[in-house]
Amino acid sequence: MNNTVYIIGHRNPDTDSVVAATAYARLKQLLGKNEYVAARAGHLAPQTEYIFKRFKVEPPLYIPDLVPKTAYYMSRNYVSVDENVSLWKAVDKMVSTNASVLPIVDSEGKYCGLLNYNAFALNSYKLLNPKRPDIFQASLRLIEKTLNATPIVEFDPDEYFNCTIMIGDDDTQTFRALLEEHKSENIIVITGDRDDIQEVCIEAKVRALIITKDYIVKKELREKAKANHVSILSGHESTATTAMLIEYSSPVISMADKKIKPVRADDTVQKIRPLLAQSPSRCLPVVDAENKVIGIVSESDLLHEANIQVILVDHNEPQQAVEGIEHYVIQEIIDHHRINTFSTRYPITLINRPVGSTSTILANMYREQHISIPKDIASLLLCGILSDTLILQSATTTEYDVRTAEYLSSITELEIKELGNDIIKSGSRIDGRSAEDVIHQDMKEYTEGKLKYTVSQIEVDSTAEILERKKEFLDELEKIRKQNGELFHCLLVTDITKLSSLMILASQPEFEQLLNFPKREEHVYYLKDIVSRKKQLVPLLSELVSQITQ
Repeated sequence: MNNTVYIIGHRNPDTDSVVAATAYARLKQLLGKNEYVAARAGHLAPQTEYIFKRFKVEPPLYIPDLVPKTAYYMSRNYVSVDENVSLWKAVDKMVSTNASVLPIVDSEGKYCGLLNYNAFALNSYKLLNPKRPDIFQASLRLIEKTLNATPIVEFDPDEYFNCTIMIGDDDTQTFRALLEEHKSENIIVITGDRDDIQEVCIEAKVRALIITKDYIVKKELREKAKANHVSILSGHESTATTAMLIEYSSPVISMADKKIKPVRADDTVQKIRPLLAQSPSRCLPVVDAENKVIGIVSESDLLHEANIQVILVDHNEPQQAVEGIEHYVIQEIIDHHRINTFSTRYPITLINRPVGSTSTILANMYREQHISIPKDIASLLLCGILSDTLILQSATTTEYDVRTAEYLSSITELEIKELGNDIIKSGSRIDGRSAEDVIHQDMKEYTEGKLKYTVSQIEVDSTAEILERKKEFLDELEKIRKQNGELFHCLLVTDITKLSSLMILASQPEFEQLLNFPKREEHVYYLKDIVSRKKQLVPLLSELVSQITQ
């Protein structure tokens, strides 16, 4: 089972988060590890979209959640069989490949039914039942392949028909009478070196003659068969063996269990568990959107580790991670935020540095590995640093960030101030955007004890429009707060021209009473010189929340 490792940022990812995932996946791939894939847990913010379009880089794969799905556990190492293959060949394929089930597909690979040992046993009983009707569907081509027979005279070999099997071992008169009792054009007669029986069958215009033990058919009988439109096959086995094998010449689809419905790769494990329990083989075929078989999933597959693992970038708190993360092995965490409780099943690589941007860490990981940073990735990394540090002016900015930004600027020939202004402005526009869109653009959840709270942030070059739409933003904040059962939800509106912020707050009364920030308007507070959510605002809020939890 080949693992895919998703490198993924937090929910509602900002530019630094998406850039870090992209850059780290590229570094892994340059090191020859192609199983690493950049992913994102939310839609691109306008600023991030602008950056990826500007530098012509494909954004990471969008994964809205990691709730366990069939695709994460199914096996792609499976064998299938065409619906027109004989039952004998299909069963031989099952045995030789040690497959417990065999999906039956049409010429386009679309699912038609399932051959399992339960279905095979039931149909074998029908074949062996002496009271069964002696008519079954087959074609001369399938009979040929099942018996490894050689066509001597052959007509319409691919045409399916309902055939009756007769053994030509009686005296000539008795056998002629038996033939007259049946519809001769659907009869297949198995006989040995009986020229007399062969001639009776040809004169009666049976569908086909199977001559066993490689006996030679006389030339005059062959010519007569051609004239009467009678096919002749030469087989190697005895009459008894031929009679037994021939009934397994039916197309495998006629023996399929068509009640077994396939599942989709994106079906949740919770959905397929009861379906697996109902399947006689405890296996189900997996199909894509076009109903083409792409794998097999079994109950035992669900007991193993999923075929995906994850690396987290730009966050380390469970409530900020993509939904379902707890089901998977976390290989690494690369971050620059405070460390909160996050248990892992195995020891991991944890890189956490007190810098202004995860992009700073990633740029230097290239340098540590002695891997040249591709120009498009270097451009993204520079954008990630400038975005997360407000063009190196945020309180989180370190000398390490500045030196790294200057290095990236030199190899990309991008001017720091000019590029920074471009990307900040690209994300500051709110005209035409809903309050919900703006609030979710960069939203992070935090936990203090049993209390939860959320802080969203947006950088603007003027707070005027936000204040004009204050009620709209407050209503949306309150709606989200109540839905999530949070203590408060605030929007930090950072003015990039004044390097200060406004905070719009929807809160339970007991928390807002603790605030001592200057009040600009009702539920709106002025935060002088505060531009960093991580380093400046959240520590202040966390201290206030702790007073409630005490």
